[in-house]
Amino acid sequence: MEAVSVPPFERFYEENRGVVLGHLRRLLPGDAAEDAFQETFLRALRAYPTLEHGRHLRAWVLTIARNVAFDAFRRQRASSAEIPDLESVDEPLPYEELRRLTADLPEKERAAVFLRYGYGLSYEDIGAALGSSTEAARQAASSGVRRLRRKELS
Repeated sequence: MEAVSVPPFERFYEENRGVVLGHLRRLLPGDAAEDAFQETFLRALRAYPTLEHGRHLRAWVLTIARNVAFDAFRRQRASSAEIPDLESVDEPLPYEELRRLTADLPEKERAAVFLRYGYGLSYEDIGAALGSSTEAARQAASSGVRRLRRKELS
């Protein structure tokens, strides 16, 4: 397998900023999405010099964005008494149903299921985002789905 060189950060930013911002706007309201966007690229910039290759950079930055969005969601929920319980909201928040369903899964399985069925990423991209092989990503997603089915039947 041939190593793919890491492009300059400016090019990486230009190629991915629209996708990342759109993704965060689906996950977070208004200014929170803008703040998360900035935090995502700050985290990416800090980690960028340590990257060994340039493969799957979009999956990598979307994983960072997802983690930033989850952090923002948790902070907002913990600090605001005005946010209703999720059960009292008429329409589910974006990805909230998938979050609820996967909450009890082991971390790798939860991430693999979320990336596969929430974001439609390929197993190759999921493996890159999780730091594992394509086959390990496929197995993690499959195991997660099996656990969810068993849970549903019980």
